[in-house]
Amino acid sequence: MTSASPIRNISDTAAWVAMYRAMETEREDPVFRDPYARRLAGSRGEEIMSSIKVARKHAWSYTARTYLLDTFVTQEVQAGADMVINLAAGLDTRPYRMQLPASLQWIEIDLPDLIAYKEEILRNEKPVCKLERVRLDLSDTTARRSLFTDLGRRAKRVMIVSEGLLGYLTADEVCELAKDLAAQAPFHRWGIDLVSPALRKMLERQIGSHLSQAGAPLKFGPEEGPAFFTPCGWKPLEVHSMLHAAAKLKRAPFFLRLFALFPDSKGTKPKQIWGGAVLLGRP
Repeated sequence: MTSASPIRNISDTAAWVAMYRAMETEREDPVFRDPYARRLAGSRGEEIMSSIKVARKHAWSYTARTYLLDTFVTQEVQAGADMVINLAAGLDTRPYRMQLPASLQWIEIDLPDLIAYKEEILRNEKPVCKLERVRLDLSDTTARRSLFTDLGRRAKRVMIVSEGLLGYLTADEVCELAKDLAAQAPFHRWGIDLVSPALRKMLERQIGSHLSQAGAPLKFGPEEGPAFFTPCGWKPLEVHSMLHAAAKLKRAPFFLRLFALFPDSKGTKPKQIWGGAVLLGRP
């Protein structure tokens, strides 16, 4: 860690995101409740939040992102999904805090050290469904393809979640991952977050130096928007902007509320600052 950045590595971003969930939970009118978030964020999450000047002003977008992906998960479970696979799960607690059927298989995949930390913090807590954690670096394509094949054999309808992952990958890496997921017939839906090129550039100006020093620069913000995924084996089914969701949830900052009155561009205008959540499905 350098004196300029409190973020030591990409795993530290998980503690940072957990702090956003803790902040929302501790409101008098929370959109969701995550009673484990502050413990998981720990002192590292608090340090990051207090050290990065612009961090708190982005809280509304993280609340919207969590809400939208929660909604995708709920929809798919109600539609019959018998497995959810969370790629780069970080310190996510959905299998503990959401209302899910006890029979649901929930698979978390992430780096060994991060999983070990999470298991230690949550050692006395009980998930509401069948939770399994897999220690794996997703950049190992051979290992992940083998894992996806194995998981595909164990389920009939699978929902994939990748929250806060794709932004750190190149376009080629994202498409390759998409094709690996599409190769498994039971993998029906995939919930992601996505930013436009204009928003990626803005975030680079605001927090890019911290992420780059931690070896996790922002890379992905496709010109095509959600349509990027079509030649990679997936088609956009639902596209929701964070701003419009935040306005609906009464979390959008005052100075942005006017922009929420305009129609959602659905990520189709690369020069427009846009971030959203996308539900992808098989063609």
